[in-house]
Amino acid sequence: MKKILKILGIGIAIIVGFVGIFLLYIGLTDIPSYEVKQVDFHAESTPESIERGKKLAMMLCANCHMNTETRKLTGKRMLDAPPEFGEIYSQNITQDKQYGIGEWTDGELVYLLRTGIKKNGQYSPPYMAKLPTMADEDINAIISFLKSDDPMVTASAVPDTPTQPSFLTKLLCRVAFKPFPMPDKTIEMPNPNNAVELGKYLAHNLDCFSCHSADFKTNNYMDPTLSEGYFGGGNKPLDEQGRVMLTQNLTSDKETGIGNWVKEDFINAVKYGLKKGENALRYPMAPYTQLTDEEAGAIYEYLQTIPPIKNNVERSVYN
Repeated sequence: MKKILKILGIGIAIIVGFVGIFLLYIGLTDIPSYEVKQVDFHAESTPESIERGKKLAMMLCANCHMNTETRKLTGKRMLDAPPEFGEIYSQNITQDKQYGIGEWTDGELVYLLRTGIKKNGQYSPPYMAKLPTMADEDINAIISFLKSDDPMVTASAVPDTPTQPSFLTKLLCRVAFKPFPMPDKTIEMPNPNNAVELGKYLAHNLDCFSCHSADFKTNNYMDPTLSEGYFGGGNKPLDEQGRVMLTQNLTSDKETGIGNWVKEDFINAVKYGLKKGENALRYPMAPYTQLTDEEAGAIYEYLQTIPPIKNNVERSVYN
């Protein structure tokens, strides 16, 4: 018996030792890096694609990368990032060749947007949005805008402030969050005449589901419909003072969701931040003025098709 206990103790000690070494390795190393695959992609830039790309970038990129001092996408500290992720700074994505993306090829940009892998191979942690299911045409539009003459993205020599990822971020990037695969086929735009199809596309690719489902950690970015509490709200993003701002239930539940809303109510809330005379939105949610009424209405039409979830989320209100 004593021999068995001794062997068991040695086994446990070995396991604990290996776990300790692994955790020490995580703490001493950086975010993991991966092989960078060469993508033969050249953006087809037209005035229409640049305009479309700016519209998408304003809703997807500007909230994190827009610096209020430079009025350009030169990056800033992300005060709304959960503190357990570390001290997070968004990067300069203007066309500056030293500090921005001026030396990036179109292929390197599309690889980052699709997979989350930078040109140097390092993985971009979960706080950077990835676009694994966005239509090729819209990816082309975003890159066209980033390479355009728009003042927001013209070269600005503002050095990046290095992010200081926490141990938790490093651990999650090793064991849970991994790069997405590059699509192996063309991803088409939704049918603009099918409101539900268009609404689903926008609700997924404008990252609406990410905040309005149960938790960032249980979101499924390859198939958002499989996310826990899909559009049922209760997620916990932060405002710029680090306070939790619970997200609202956007399913069709009549008591706790938007089942009693009419389309006009939803459009006014999403586009203008108004709900029958009161403020409907609070940071980090900003009005999506870039959407047309038809697009905002299509999102409403899609949300009405989602099975209702009874989840009464108290609105976060601070003095």
